[in-house]
Amino acid sequence: MERRRRLRHAFGVGRPTGLLMPPLAAATLAFLGSCTPQPPVDDRSHTRAELHVVTVDSPTTYYLGAHGAEGLEFQLASAFARSQGLNLVMYPVANAQAMQAELASGRADIAAAQITADAGWRGVGDPSDVYDHIPQLVVYHLGDERPRASLQIESARLSVRAGSSQEQLLQRLKRTVAPALSWIETAPREADPVEDVQTGEADYAVVDAREFSFSHHLYPDVAEGFSLPESRPVQWVVRRGAPGLYEAVNRFFGNLNRTGELARLTSAASGDTRRFEYEESRRFEELMTARLPQFRSWFEEAASETGIDWRLLAAIGYQESQWDPTAESPTGAAGVMMLTSSTAQELGVKDRANARQNILAGARYFQEVLEKIPARIPDPDRTWFAIAAYNVGFGHLEDARVLTQSRGKNPDSWEDVREHLPLLADEQWYEHVKRGFCRGAEPVQYVKRVQRFLKLLEWQPSSGTLAARATRVSADAG
Repeated sequence: MERRRRLRHAFGVGRPTGLLMPPLAAATLAFLGSCTPQPPVDDRSHTRAELHVVTVDSPTTYYLGAHGAEGLEFQLASAFARSQGLNLVMYPVANAQAMQAELASGRADIAAAQITADAGWRGVGDPSDVYDHIPQLVVYHLGDERPRASLQIESARLSVRAGSSQEQLLQRLKRTVAPALSWIETAPREADPVEDVQTGEADYAVVDAREFSFSHHLYPDVAEGFSLPESRPVQWVVRRGAPGLYEAVNRFFGNLNRTGELARLTSAASGDTRRFEYEESRRFEELMTARLPQFRSWFEEAASETGIDWRLLAAIGYQESQWDPTAESPTGAAGVMMLTSSTAQELGVKDRANARQNILAGARYFQEVLEKIPARIPDPDRTWFAIAAYNVGFGHLEDARVLTQSRGKNPDSWEDVREHLPLLADEQWYEHVKRGFCRGAEPVQYVKRVQRFLKLLEWQPSSGTLAARATRVSADAG
């Protein structure tokens, strides 16, 4: 992997960087969306009936997953827009300076990216009330001595993102209690300081706790040392000349704080809400660098052909073979997507060891399986059903759904069906279904692992065009 461009320590005023987070539960949106719609917050928004929110692309704020837009700020902005009866238009830009330009020009109504408002932000908009405080962590490499106090970092190689709130915090520490403190800056958009610790280029890094909840899965050899004395306040910034909008934003967060709902949402939107096995994450990261670049263009070609997100196809391919075109199973399946000889023949694959043929055929086969799942079932459940069927066969999945319904649960809910799939290995249950015995616990674990690998791929820095990633949500959605 090409190492990123580095800057040496400079003492200029930093600018805050945005953070991002994973999807919130549908129940959350139902709760927030159930509020009585308010009148539009100002005349301009009423005229266009749209709320324009600018953000940055990151797991802690806003990102496009395999099933659409995700992230804490996206979920909050969606709920706020809906409470005002406005259609949401949310779009990412490159950095904080670009967000500020959007506010200054009037193209954006709100900037929402876990912002800590400094003079630069106050020059272009009105910061809302603080709605959260994020601890600032010093992280270190597992196996090295764990840092436990601020003085330990004064003589160490310390990494921080250039122009970030973390750099501003270090500047304050240098002025007040640690005059010998110095650090390495990473380029603002090209780097994660945690990677410096993972690779040994730095002893420690200073990062947001929320950001680290995601990045420590990507860099499993890095762990939390201690929290710095200051936490980071976060808020939205509203464009100038919109007092009604400003007041509505503060009311919105005030209501969420009073009910305790905001604390629940921010907790649910943490990367730590999903369990990741250490060795598995470490192996995935190694092979994502060593193998995936050889095959990514073919996964993207398959995505273009089938309309299925390439990251989902790549996650299935990793679960099947760890992206090894020479892989073979004891049952005779082979190649990246582990095609059986009969499936390969049906799909016109002449050489299962040919990675491109195998990936394209595997994607077509998955598409065929997906089309068998009833269209009434919404995503992501429909996708999880298709992944289970890809592993265990559509017939056994249908048996599990029938069994689920017979026991008074929802056959269109993956959460309910995954509880019943393991029963297909129990004689008292499989005797009463059409296709009999099935090792039903296996597809449950298969789906869980694919979900895990998909998240790790979604959390990687995006390489798409920012302008193409704007999301529109109607006021009555949800």
